[in-house]
Amino acid sequence: MQPHQLNPLIEPQFDAVTDFILNNLGSNVPLVEKMGHYIVESGGKRIRPLLALLSANACGYQGELHIRLAAVIEFIHTATLLHDDVVDNSELRRGNATANAKWGNAPSVLVGDFLYSRSFQIMVEIGRMEIMQVISNATTVIAEGEVLQLLNQRNPDTTEDSYMQVILGKTAMLFEAATECGAILADASAADREALRLFGRHIGIAFQITDDVMDYLSTAEEMGKNVGDDLAEGKATLPLIRAMQCGTEAERTLIRNAIRQGGLEDLQPVLDIVRNTGAIDYAQATAQQEADKAINAINELADSSFKTTLIELAGLAVARKK
Repeated sequence: MQPHQLNPLIEPQFDAVTDFILNNLGSNVPLVEKMGHYIVESGGKRIRPLLALLSANACGYQGELHIRLAAVIEFIHTATLLHDDVVDNSELRRGNATANAKWGNAPSVLVGDFLYSRSFQIMVEIGRMEIMQVISNATTVIAEGEVLQLLNQRNPDTTEDSYMQVILGKTAMLFEAATECGAILADASAADREALRLFGRHIGIAFQITDDVMDYLSTAEEMGKNVGDDLAEGKATLPLIRAMQCGTEAERTLIRNAIRQGGLEDLQPVLDIVRNTGAIDYAQATAQQEADKAINAINELADSSFKTTLIELAGLAVARKK
């Protein structure tokens, strides 16, 4: 079951978002439209736009602008994916060739810019300054998170705090913007807006930690990308950071060298160390703690089927296999 199928009331709204997205990829430049359709239609659960829909509904929103808001969130997310794949030299995403693998780096960067620009055009149509403030701030923090991750690349001394700062920026901020803006659109109380903002932040952190864990657990078929990509790119994610904390001196040295060098020459021994030191369990427990924080954040939100679905999504964020 796809996440949007958890709640029959949200399914038609989710379908409306998909239609809106596809109808707003038009461009006078055929390659822009072709690449836009390719990346948007290449799969993905669209958790972020779903969170925007659910948050607006949970706060009693009755209009149709949340469809546009959800599309904005997805356009921004898609733009970041295009840029990320170029930075990481990725060749596979969601089981398909990345846009940069098909068309090259320059078109991918420029189409990513197009999608960012389109998202701000739609925000102007929504006409809520508070939403523009939240999302423009989020895109700034996302860019900073990506730069920080780049600075941490091939750095085996990356701390857990620095790792959390990266994922808060590059992943959790867009989750947070999605849920907070849903509340803003519904003219929710300050308390409900803050509750949903925190929900988005914590589910976003849980989602990214789980994603990083899966890089050391899943098969390529399950992940839709190459297993060991993080290690190949020299990214010290939480499983590696914890393994270095708990491993022997020899194990720490091996992991440190693998991070410095990048590549997959030491993938199997690193996988063994990550699994044998309890680093996977530690990272999964940390993700679960974040999911629990997300659920606790919306405790006081009025009960509804939409709130229930938000809680279910927090569970799915840490239980997923891809």
